[in-house]
Amino acid sequence: MSDTDSKNDGNQSSADDDWASALAEQTAAARPAAPSVFQPLESQPAATLNGDIERILDVPVQLTVELGRTKLSIKNLLQLGQGSVVELDGLAGEPMDIYVNGYLIAQGEVVVVDDKYGIRLTDIITPSERINRLNRR
Repeated sequence: MSDTDSKNDGNQSSADDDWASALAEQTAAARPAAPSVFQPLESQPAATLNGDIERILDVPVQLTVELGRTKLSIKNLLQLGQGSVVELDGLAGEPMDIYVNGYLIAQGEVVVVDDKYGIRLTDIITPSERINRLNRR
């Protein structure tokens, strides 16, 4: 292994440690779990239910963080070039919206860990909040 490879491995393990500590901090600050809304299914043994859940745990989903939005005319869009600045409706310091497969699920704040951007969840959107947001649009 070359010196460059060993340095990259050292940087990677440092990055992994930083992400692990950020996740540990998030877990420590997590709110207590909400009481279960659904009653457990009694017709199937617990082992069967766990097996069913195991099947979907590896299904990939798309997580998107939205910084802001704006509307442009086609004329203004065609005038954009390298170095152009587009003003968004989001304010600096405002929480970012977090979507999973296009559905708003949370809000969070941008964090930087080893020169990489991340997002720390600050608020999980409840189903009733989701409906209210849809009514406002």
